[in-house]
Amino acid sequence: MARVSADCQCLHATVRMTARGTRYRRGAMATPYDIVPDSERRGLIAAMPAPIRPYLSLARMDRLIGVWLLFWPGAWAIALSGGAGRWDLYAWFFLGAFAMRGAGCVYNDIVDRDIDARVARTRLRPLASGRVTLRAAWIWLVALSLVGLVVMLALRPLAQAVALGSLAPVAAYPFMKRITWWPQAWLGLVFSWAALVGWPAVTGDLPVPALLLYAGAVLWVIGYDTIYALQDIEDDALAGVKSSARALGGRARGGIALFYLGAVALWAAALWTVRPQPLALVALLPVALHLGWQVAGLRPTDADNALHRFRSNRFAGLLMALACLVVGATAQ
Repeated sequence: MARVSADCQCLHATVRMTARGTRYRRGAMATPYDIVPDSERRGLIAAMPAPIRPYLSLARMDRLIGVWLLFWPGAWAIALSGGAGRWDLYAWFFLGAFAMRGAGCVYNDIVDRDIDARVARTRLRPLASGRVTLRAAWIWLVALSLVGLVVMLALRPLAQAVALGSLAPVAAYPFMKRITWWPQAWLGLVFSWAALVGWPAVTGDLPVPALLLYAGAVLWVIGYDTIYALQDIEDDALAGVKSSARALGGRARGGIALFYLGAVALWAAALWTVRPQPLALVALLPVALHLGWQVAGLRPTDADNALHRFRSNRFAGLLMALACLVVGATAQ
């Protein structure tokens, strides 16, 4: 799943990665310290026993931004469909997002292990650096997927069927950047899928508002992942990796604005369908203003600026969840 997990940069003649959490330079003799990213020496992963740290790192459990971005569309659907008090569903969906985002990262690294080994920002990933074997990675993937299965079995039958439908697009995602200039669009289909699962998990059906909510989420994902891809645009060009940031080029900022505008319009249609009153649309103002702030202050050539705005989508997801909660709880 994951352009959110950040693939493919090209290896420079001298690799300096301290800003991205690594300490390796080409031509230097590698030591055990050299092949362990800084993220495993601090925070939650550093507190874990050394043998399991590479597996936690492989599943990106040190970077929860991807979990939140996967969780929010499902939370929106639960809230807007009238499930404001269904805390059990919110908990199941968060557990599912945690496990399946981790599984997606493991699968992505299995597919891209050879590329990652040649790329500056990814060469210290556990599979690429050899700290986790391919067989162990597959076992870890199965274990995480079993957690996802437990979550799925807790849902209504239609929600289970819709959840199963995500497997094919999820499996295809890592190959999209080799095929299309718009892998972010495919990621949008995958990372928004929880919206299609959350609604039937509450009501047992899949009405038009759920589809509108999902379509808006797809455009939102394309927008924020294009921002993320701006960090890698030069190295992706050298490596021959396709992305929406490369496709848009100097028009990236305007393109992102259009994706966000489309997302807000589709979300407005979803909220209006549930509660056809102008006041309901006021609930969207905070998230709309936040997305506007992202675009207004975006500097496409500044990687740190792009990363900051990408990460702020955790907050954008929360603002949208609050909008859905208000409208879903007060709908006639």
